[in-house]
Order: sequence, then structure tokens, then C-alpha cells
Amino acid sequence: MSKGQETRQEIVQKAAALFNRKGYEGTALSDLMEATGLQKGGIYRHFDSKEELAGEAFDYAWQTAMKVRQAGVEECANSLDQLKQMVRNFVERREGLIPGGCPLLNTAIDSDDGNAMLRAKARKAMKQWLDRIRTFAEQGIERSEIKSSVDPEKLATLIVGTLEGSLMIGRLNHTEEPLRTAQQHLDSYLEQLRQAGS
Repeated sequence: MSKGQETRQEIVQKAAALFNRKGYEGTALSDLMEATGLQKGGIYRHFDSKEELAGEAFDYAWQTAMKVRQAGVEECANSLDQLKQMVRNFVERREGLIPGGCPLLNTAIDSDDGNAMLRAKARKAMKQWLDRIRTFAEQGIERSEIKSSVDPEKLATLIVGTLEGSLMIGRLNHTEEPLRTAQQHLDSYLEQLRQAGS
């Protein structure tokens, strides 16, 4: 990696926390300059615009979040346990995440009526996450680990909606309790989907 590529990556990493906490509109160039230790020209030598930087910062934050959410999933014995591990990771694993909460939730809300590029990135990330969960459910049905009556698409929506919704409630009220409640509910619900004998 060249010095320029290293500097660019360092800018993205430092900007990710700012955009994740303050949003696109709330992050001023002066914030970026302070976080990176660079002047305006130093930042824009590596990025054509604030929007380009925000897009790469989101990609970095999302990839980081997905890596944390996937930790240990592949080692699980079956599909239901993989889904439960993803839920557990979302609720319990914070180390290694970009400060400010879930980048998907933050960017989706921040870009809802604003930045079309960031909204498109958030939609793509949501699809990626839903597809990942749906795939685990489909594999579980194929391997007779999950009841065949389960709709994988609806299950993915239920899991993501429950986790993201409980995260939002918890952040508003400064408590982890909604996330813990969501985890308990999802664990119990997923057990009900287990195919007998698996």
C-alpha cells in the first residue's frame, strides 16, 4: 500500500466515526480536519468531495459492522445456531465497531430525505444483511434444521426489524434493556422454528 493509499484509508477510518455519530449534514469540514489532522487541501487531495468521503466512510463502517456480526457464525453447527449467533453478536459485541451505533440505522435515517448516494448505499447494505439471514434460513430448511413452513424472507425482515428497532429504542432511552429483550425474544422464537430431531 502506497503512502497516499495509507493516508486515504486513515482519513476514511477517522471520518467514519464522525459521519456515524453526526451524520452527513452534521459533519463539518472543520470536524474532518480536526479528526484527521489535515487541512482542507490534504483531505481533498484524496477525495473529490465530502460526499465521496462519506460514501467510503459508510462502506468502511458497514464492512466493520458486518465482520463483527459474522464472528463465529460459520463455526456454528446448524443454521438456527448461526442465526442465533448473529443476534448475539448484534446485541453483545461492541469491540471493534465504529463509535456511534449501527451505521446502517444511522445512515438510513440521516439520508432518508437527503443524500441519494448514501441512501442507495444504506439500501444496498440492508439488502446484503437481509440476504445473508435469508440464506441461512433457506439452508436450514434444505437441511431439515428449520421447519419447512418458515418463510425465509419474512424471517430475515423480522430479525433485522427487531434488532434495529430495539437498538433505536435503547439509544433514545440510554439503556441496553430493549436489545436484551429482543435477543431473548428472538432466541425463543428461533427455537420454535427448529425442525424436530435437528
